[in-house]
Amino acid sequence: MLVSRRFALIFLLLAAGPTILVGENSSPGPAPERARPAGTAVPHLVYSDVHVDEPYVALTFDDGPHATLTPKLLDLLASRHIKATFFVLGECVEQNPQVLQRAAREGHEIANHSWSHPQLNRMSDEGVRSQLKRTDDLIKSLIGIRPTLFRPPYGALTSRQKKWIPEEFGYKIILWDVDPLDWKEPGPATVTNRIVKNTRPGSIVLSHDIHRGTIEAMPATIDQLLAKHYKFVTVSELIGLATPEPPKPPRKPVASGTAPTASPPATTGMSPAASPPTAASAATTTATPNH
Repeated sequence: MLVSRRFALIFLLLAAGPTILVGENSSPGPAPERARPAGTAVPHLVYSDVHVDEPYVALTFDDGPHATLTPKLLDLLASRHIKATFFVLGECVEQNPQVLQRAAREGHEIANHSWSHPQLNRMSDEGVRSQLKRTDDLIKSLIGIRPTLFRPPYGALTSRQKKWIPEEFGYKIILWDVDPLDWKEPGPATVTNRIVKNTRPGSIVLSHDIHRGTIEAMPATIDQLLAKHYKFVTVSELIGLATPEPPKPPRKPVASGTAPTASPPATTGMSPAASPPTAASAATTTATPNH
């Protein structure tokens, strides 16, 4: 009788299969990683221009506010009913708070350009954090809102900084695709010609509201761009108007035994020395005064 019971127990274990042998302390394997849903875009955090379907452009001014030149620029922008974006330095805001408040009150966008214009890609995380936070806090105290855009001095950031700065501060990093090199003070006519020649729909135009020649160049610059039917918006508005870029055509296959021909270099109307850094090259940008 005992033997028959043992045979019956063995039979039940074998019939139940392997699952009955798994103890309470057994743990399942790791859950598979959840894939990004199809069609979900990776957030775009660095801009040098924006793809748009209409002739919208953004005028941006760095390194102010200046006590006398920025108000003259604000007068001009108000007379043309144009909104611009000002990338301000904390130390200049501290000196000219009323100018910043006027710019914000008149509908211009205020953005962070650091406290004292150092080369951030050569600084420690804590040093960078201090430069941005001091300026961010001061802007908030004066106009009631924090900036959402940041332009690094000289356009220079490391690849790692391009990740942690947006994560910590919530900024979009704004570079440029049109640079008249106005900090070299080439004269108002030259500044105007360089901007008008190189601006295209979606451009982010770099200038500085701390140079007299730049302010003197703006009436003709704006009028000539208006004559070309450009519409002026802030950088955040320009980003909001972005449209998907059309897919690039597939490359034609090269016939066997035929050497591929090199494509000619793209021309932008700017000399190599004047070409602005792109989002990909900004980490190795050499310092240039006043950007």
